[in-house]
Formats: sequence, structure tokens, C-alpha cells
Amino acid sequence: MKGKLVAYRFYIIALVLLNIGCDQISKEVVRTHVEHRDYIEVISDHLILTNVENTGAMLGFGTNFPPIVKIVVLQILPVLVLLVLLYRVLTKKTVGTWHVIAFAFVIGGGIGNLIDRIAYGSVTDFFQIRLGFLKTGIFNMADVAVTIGVLIILFLSLFNKKVFI
Repeated sequence: MKGKLVAYRFYIIALVLLNIGCDQISKEVVRTHVEHRDYIEVISDHLILTNVENTGAMLGFGTNFPPIVKIVVLQILPVLVLLVLLYRVLTKKTVGTWHVIAFAFVIGGGIGNLIDRIAYGSVTDFFQIRLGFLKTGIFNMADVAVTIGVLIILFLSLFNKKVFI
């Protein structure tokens, strides 16, 4: 039983680290090779590669907060929430596999963006999708990870797969 728990925790941490790694490597490539505000059509005008720094959170939320509020809301609070969530996922024994995967994606993506906020004072965003009337904001791989995790959680919730983290 102890061996299973160690393996379980290893897989969770590995998945979190994989999400962080994909995010940080992709951001470093963009910072190094794509000029700020460049507009590169990857797939016609449907997938755009750019390089912007977001000093707020999703869609610029908090960009104009006073510096101390920004630190509390965009750094300290998320660190605490992600640590609690990681602790709960690592110690809870009744969480289903898909929930664990979903929470690992949310945690890994959250940590990826936190690394940017703490190290650079902003988050590097670089992808935008444009499909007819569907036009996303500019996002990064951490945002993709968090979105995938949240969508899995919502999907599981629709089918009454209860989990208490």
C-alpha cells in the first residue's frame, strides 16, 4: 500500500512538473525568438504567435491594481491556494484518476504563471486563435493547462462524479 501511495504521489508531481516545464520552455522560446508585439501567422490568420507581457491576470484583470494589492492578489493568494490544493491532491486517497489529472493541470498551469509573475513581474502570453467570430485573448501554455483542468473538472461534475479536495 505504501508503494502505491509513493507511485501515486510521484505521478501527480511528475504531471505538475511536466505542465510547468512545457509552459516555461515555450515562454522562454517566445521571449528569445519573437519580438515584442510581433504578429506571426502560424496557420493563416487563425493561429497567431506574438509576444506580450501581461502585468495582470486573465484578460488583464488587476493590471491597474496598486503594487501591494497586485502582490497580494496575484502572487501571495495564488501561492497559498495552489499549495493547499497540491497538499490536498497529494494526501487525499479517494480522488479519482481524472480528478487528479485535472487538478495537476490546474496546479501546474497556475505555478507556471506564478513563476513569471514573481520572476519577471508579468506573464508572457503568445498565442491567439481567430476562427470566424471566435477570437481568444492572447494566452500561453499555462493558461491552456488550467483551462484543460477546469474543463475536465466541469465535465466530471456534470456527471455527478463528486470530489472534495
